[in-house]
Amino acid sequence: MGQVLVAYSGGVDSSFLLKRAVMELGPGAKGVIVKSESLPTQDWLAAKARAARWGAELLELEVRELSHPELAQNDQNRCYHCKTLSYAEILALGQTLGIPLVLDGTNADDLKDYRPGRKAAQEKGVISPLAQVGLTKNEIRHLSRTLGLETWDHPSSPCLNSRVPYGQPITGEKLLRIEAAEAYLKSLGFLELRVRHHEGLARIEVPQKDLGRALGLAQEIESKLKTLGFTWVTLDLGGLRSGSLNLGIGIGT
Repeated sequence: MGQVLVAYSGGVDSSFLLKRAVMELGPGAKGVIVKSESLPTQDWLAAKARAARWGAELLELEVRELSHPELAQNDQNRCYHCKTLSYAEILALGQTLGIPLVLDGTNADDLKDYRPGRKAAQEKGVISPLAQVGLTKNEIRHLSRTLGLETWDHPSSPCLNSRVPYGQPITGEKLLRIEAAEAYLKSLGFLELRVRHHEGLARIEVPQKDLGRALGLAQEIESKLKTLGFTWVTLDLGGLRSGSLNLGIGIGT
């Protein structure tokens, strides 16, 4: 394996994979980050800065996801459509560069979850080395800490598309509103959160331990999110649950 492209988002898993690939292959390993409407600008900038600090060559692709109706309509296979699109672009880049191998950061835990994007990876021949060797998210965090990667304790942060319930169309306006709302809540010190966009209603998810503080700031939060275009602002008393919108299609509890 002399040269590889690593599909890199800046998250815990792809960061660890890119770092290890660079350690093993040097300049033979290159990261590829896809800039799209569903990647928050601050996350994109931070991911680029980290890759530069690690000495990783990072290639950038711009993909206009919402110009593809099958993705924007947001059915329950949205992630499949999205990954099919992004992997096709990365593979095309690899073909141009003469690098046929593309790796992604799927871990062993992901194989147990509802992940339509896995089908796209398999169809496109994308390799998932972390999952292949059975590494779980917690193990990747531990190994990342050992390597001194600042991402070791970063909370999971799926793309902004995942904040819109299946069946409700995704628009650029919605994604910008979600991005601004989450950036505001992070400025208040909420590091783990989701703002789910139910048309005019914002449903805020924070960990159970943060519910009291969020309630204490309810008036301020409501006022700010209404200026962003939400009509109603709610706090989910169930707390933060990754993939909570899957409940709407009968998956999860």
